[in-house]
Amino acid sequence: MTSQRLIGRGLAAAALACLCGAFGCASDYVARTRPARAAYEAYRPDEALQRLEESRGPEKDRLLYLLDKGMVLHAAGKYTESLGVLAEADRLSQDLDFTSIGEETAAALTSERERTYRGEDFEKLMISVLQALNFAELGQDEDALVEVRRVDERLRKMVVEEKKPYEQLAIARYLGGVLYEDQGDLDAAFIDYEAAYRLQPKLGPLAEPLVRLARQTGREELVRELLGAADARPIGPGEGQVVVVIEAGRSPEKESLRHKVAAAQIIDIPHYRDRGTALPALVVAGGRSVTAVGVTSLSDVAKIHLDDRVGRLLAKALVQTGVKAGVAAAVASETKSEGLGALTFLLLSQLNQADLRSWLSLPAEFQLARLRLPVGKHKVTVETGGMRTEHPVEIRPRRVSVLVLRRY
Repeated sequence: MTSQRLIGRGLAAAALACLCGAFGCASDYVARTRPARAAYEAYRPDEALQRLEESRGPEKDRLLYLLDKGMVLHAAGKYTESLGVLAEADRLSQDLDFTSIGEETAAALTSERERTYRGEDFEKLMISVLQALNFAELGQDEDALVEVRRVDERLRKMVVEEKKPYEQLAIARYLGGVLYEDQGDLDAAFIDYEAAYRLQPKLGPLAEPLVRLARQTGREELVRELLGAADARPIGPGEGQVVVVIEAGRSPEKESLRHKVAAAQIIDIPHYRDRGTALPALVVAGGRSVTAVGVTSLSDVAKIHLDDRVGRLLAKALVQTGVKAGVAAAVASETKSEGLGALTFLLLSQLNQADLRSWLSLPAEFQLARLRLPVGKHKVTVETGGMRTEHPVEIRPRRVSVLVLRRY
């Protein structure tokens, strides 16, 4: 056997080894962590955390592991622990915010799945949203507001500097209004409530504080526009409020869709598909009941952020196909065998898999319900999808309590 033939077969064997590594030798993060997600969605957080630890995998998936762990801890009400894990994820996402030449080269010959996961833009924003909710549950309003402002600052950078077609998140602005109102900063609260209303005009009864604070801060014109909202009288000295934040449903999941970019070229690109519809929750307390209102759909946000990258993903995939074609041509030339060249290209092309990793423990949407109640201790009942739970809450004079719940 000639040396050229040995070289060619060696390159083909290397391609086959890459193929094995990509398809069979180690499952990807989504498949590997499926048991952890099943336990999480069955309200068994301790088992979910154990299974996550067992399936954390290689360093390239570390960010996803931290995001999922932080979300499970958050959903389990372990807010202090969640703060620490999500803070680590936040630092890591910033450290990974660069292009690695080595990874670019490796991905060109193998698959996008071999890259270190850096997170989608909206996932980085969700870290701060969850941190704000963690702090709010712990009664640390100032720290929660820092995270809310970080969401706004990050979005401004994405829109202004990076020219991305995003918009602010209504959940972050409304939460900012809640936190400012709790601190007694009514002007700042009004500004955030108004921003949330402009982003999501279908707030329904959630627009009540906007009307009430407009009157209290001398913005009568807006009061006239929104006069049809719910009870807008001032909060009395014997009253307080509770805002129930329901993280509802399952986040969308990436799937691979085939794009035909030339007569004989098919490229796989990730797209999001929904995983069911989040049912509206019924919230009951103090003899009153309200239906929670969807404030922000993460399903919609995820699709907008991924769609913004589709053109760049297609362009990158075409470049990778060209690199693989070049390697195959080199094999054919060195071995004087078109058959080995074709085999090499076939094997390398099989590696053209879309990266389907994502933060799957996130909810599909954020729903909010708001009640004013007499000062004292109350039980808040939440019903959704046939599930009914009760939660203690203490109402303080003219303060706003926050209750965060995860529902699948």
